[in-house]
Order: sequence, then structure tokens, then C-alpha cells
Amino acid sequence: GPRSLRAFLSPANQTLLTITSAATGMEFHQEPLDETAYAFIGVRSCELAALEIQDRVLLGSSFSDPRYESLRSRSFTVAVNCAVSGSTCFCTSMDTGPQCRTGYDLVVTEIIDDDRHEFMVESGTEAGAAVLDRLEGRDATPSDSEEVASILAETVRSIEHAMPDVDTYRLLMDNLEHPIWDTIAQRCLSCTNCTLVCPTCFCSTVSDITDLDGTASRQSTWDSCFSLDFTNLHGHPVRSSPGSRYRQWITHKLAYWHDQFDSSGCVGCGRCITWCPVGIDITQEIRQLNDDRKAVVI
Repeated sequence: GPRSLRAFLSPANQTLLTITSAATGMEFHQEPLDETAYAFIGVRSCELAALEIQDRVLLGSSFSDPRYESLRSRSFTVAVNCAVSGSTCFCTSMDTGPQCRTGYDLVVTEIIDDDRHEFMVESGTEAGAAVLDRLEGRDATPSDSEEVASILAETVRSIEHAMPDVDTYRLLMDNLEHPIWDTIAQRCLSCTNCTLVCPTCFCSTVSDITDLDGTASRQSTWDSCFSLDFTNLHGHPVRSSPGSRYRQWITHKLAYWHDQFDSSGCVGCGRCITWCPVGIDITQEIRQLNDDRKAVVI
């Protein structure tokens, strides 16, 4: 789907503060934190991996985001082990699935055969265990666990999409001026779809909105490195071509992210492939870039 948990925990539009006029001057009012408690049902393993990355980005330093923290701390997550793969999934390449390993309160595996339709539910936190204790059912047996393992193994075998098994960091860093970026630019619409559906992207911009009655508000809005004004300096965009903006996105996701956050920024969910209106495939571009490398014998 086009919406990840990011849309709930770090909404696309947020009011940071409001400003009003008073006899003594301007008064600043910080927007109260959103204390909504979300229960997320049916979360996939790639999404859990993305949540872990968002936690590292938005909470993992001295500059944490209190709005994200407020919503994240109140969330309850029921995850699902994937029994069927999507056509654009490549989670196995990124070591993020199809099995949910961490980050859930409860995880469910659907077991279906000729005369059986059951759900094996496991807890991952104390909150999850408290809910599990209230559910009717029977204790899982070793054969149930074997059935789940068999289902997951079949899912792994069914995943056809894959990120090439290469050192993407080195590959990208060695090919920043490769003509492939111009080739991609001929197709790329700079529509920002890939960044807006990505569960790990986190870029935003801040704008002040004024009204004729003397009030104003400061708004935070999702932004994208595909936007022409994203790195606008002194009235001139730093990355003026679609090719340079696509290069920025893919190198940040698969290379610079390692420098910043000690992991890849891609979880293999395949959303960017699914929602690209011109069919640009991040795995195919890496494969093409790797195939174009010249072999030199010394």
C-alpha cells in the first residue's frame, strides 16, 4: 500500500507553534503533543525494520523529535509473518523479512490447509503478553512451530525480486558521474512518489503561514529530495537535473545512510517500485550500474 506507519507516527503536516498578537507584543504558543494511542494491525517485517530505522533517526541522538516520540511510545503493533510475497518485494536481499523478528507486541502467522485455518500468535513485549493471556486458544506445539517455519521457508522461495549481491556503497561512490543518471533522468518525472511512499524517508520542511488577523503558525511538512527547491541556495537549486536528484536519493538510501545511521536506508518493501508511474526499479538500476563496470586486468 502507499501508506506506511510513517504517515501516522510522523504525519505529513504538523503545526509546531502558533503566534498571536497581544498588547505586549507577539505571543508564541507551542502546539500540544499528539497523545493518540494507535494500534497497528497487520504490520509486515519490512515495516518493522523501517520503524527501527525511524527510531534511530528521530530518537537516537540528543536531538530527538518529541512529536514522533509521543506517538511512538503509545503505539501497539500486531505484526504478520508473510505467507505470500508481493511482486516487488525484496526483503530477503535486505535481511528484513519475511519473518518478523523484533519490534512487535504480537506477531501472527496464518496457518491454512485442507481442514485447518488457525493463527499462531506470539508475544514480543510485556504489553503483547498481557493481551495474549486474554485470548482464547490452545498452547502452540512443536509441530505448529514447524508449520510456521515451513510457511516462511516457502515465502522465501517465492520472492523473485532481489537487490544484486554487490557492495552497493562502493558501487555508488565509484560511479557518481556515470551516464546512467542521465538515462534515468529521461524517464524520471521527479514526482516524489518514491520518497513519499518510502517508510524510512524523513525529510521535511518548515514554513510560516500568516493570516490577516495577525495570527501565524509554523508548519512542518514532508519534503522530498526530488523537489527542485529542496536544496535551493540563494535562489538557485543545487541539484537542477532529475538525474542528479535521483542520484542523491539512491546514494543516500544505499550508501550515505550507512555513514549516518550504520545501516542501509532501504528495507526492501518495494513501495518505490510499485508506485513509480514510469516503472523505475531501484534493484534494476543497481544491477545495470554493476553490469556497466569495466573489467580491468593488470
